[in-house]
Amino acid sequence: MKRNKILLVSLMLLVGGAFTQSCSDEFIEVSPSESMTVGDIEKFNNNDGANYFVNSIYAKFLDWNMSTFAWIGVTSIVSDDADKGSSPGDNGSDKDILDALKFTATTPSFKELFASNYQGINRANQAILYVPQLTNADESLRKRLVGEAKFLRAFMYFTLVRSFGGVPLVDHVPVQGNDADKKMQLTRVTKEEIYAFIEKDLKDAIESLPASGYNASTQGRVTGGSAHALLAKVYLYQKKWQLAVDETNLVTGYSLTPNFIDIYKVSGENNAESLFEINGSGSASGRAIQQYSQVQGARGSGGWGWGFSTPTQGLYDAYSATDTRRDATIIHRDMTLYDGRYVPNTVENKFYNYKAYSSAFYDQASTDTNIRYLRYAEVLLIKAEAMNELGQTSAAIPFLNQVRNRANIGDTPAISQADVREDIWKQRRLELAFEHDRWFDLVRTGQAQAAMAADGGKVFQVGKHEVFPLPQDFITEAGGLSAQNPNY
Repeated sequence: MKRNKILLVSLMLLVGGAFTQSCSDEFIEVSPSESMTVGDIEKFNNNDGANYFVNSIYAKFLDWNMSTFAWIGVTSIVSDDADKGSSPGDNGSDKDILDALKFTATTPSFKELFASNYQGINRANQAILYVPQLTNADESLRKRLVGEAKFLRAFMYFTLVRSFGGVPLVDHVPVQGNDADKKMQLTRVTKEEIYAFIEKDLKDAIESLPASGYNASTQGRVTGGSAHALLAKVYLYQKKWQLAVDETNLVTGYSLTPNFIDIYKVSGENNAESLFEINGSGSASGRAIQQYSQVQGARGSGGWGWGFSTPTQGLYDAYSATDTRRDATIIHRDMTLYDGRYVPNTVENKFYNYKAYSSAFYDQASTDTNIRYLRYAEVLLIKAEAMNELGQTSAAIPFLNQVRNRANIGDTPAISQADVREDIWKQRRLELAFEHDRWFDLVRTGQAQAAMAADGGKVFQVGKHEVFPLPQDFITEAGGLSAQNPNY
């Protein structure tokens, strides 16, 4: 997707009303598939048409409601890695509520999180339905594109299940007026059913995708390596330790970037460590991740952004002085950034998110910044954690040490299984800070209550905060078909 290598042309623009989102009151919006006529299909019955279906899924990740303010709030600000930031009087709609763990079913960010991912799933379902029908497109291309669509659908369901637990399983394009399809969209299934569906999608994707990188013209698309890595992570969350190890062993052709900060530069996009990242191009209007950098950029005199999601003192202090990740993750006052921009003492907040920084040479609203979602470093940490849980602690340590040594902090001093576990969890925090995993890691590892208490005495309510509340609008529309999460 970088520099338009993937054409980010929404299918909705190409077929006009045929793919316009429904104007009904349905919370999970689904475009009217029955309006896709034989003539419409013929317009796309070639390689470019097949690509457009899948490119529209990638394009969804550029949207404000998918990747920006709400997503930053429910993954970073809610955690101990970030404070609300900005100015004291600017609550960012609900970011103060998220920061304080005072959220409810009517908190707006959860509605955006829920709806945006189902909008993306809708696009994936359409691609999976229609691309195989484009018989004038190359068969190998059609197979690969369906694999990409299934990976992206799995990724979105992984976001939903980690956030809400059980959710509706919309596995095909619903037909308007069909009562069974309407019920499907409004009825929660269990989190176990969602995980099983994710696993199947990823296994299907693996069968259809090349093992590792594409050529320059298709850089940024997901691969079999992406699918193996995400499947390993899915198994990790379910404590399927051996399956997680098995999948990490199948991630080949990738390596750590020698200098950590280079990952997050424009020159480091889609490099040898990258397994899945969302690409934005600041050089073309409308091809950026909408205001992702601007929302998190330094605020005040000498700044360039809104100043939300500021790193906590606790995160800063968790890094040692020699850890090269600290000054590649956290911007502070009186600091010169990699492109020569100086951060003066006059900016409003003490710290800012360096991983969201868009080079000074680009418009901040049309940021060129990519969001890194899966890196080879995380594959190593998944492998180390799973092996350690299997009792293979001595064999797990070298994989942990690869990540530590790249960060210039040397081999782990940990020897016992318990101590190695603690170090793996710590390295996940320091390595993956602001890559939208911290909150979910705290929950899955049982650290959330203690971590929130240490972060200014915030109260994580066991039995409640392990999942977010389903949006009240959805619960109302479901009319008894879906129940709210406990204690909300």
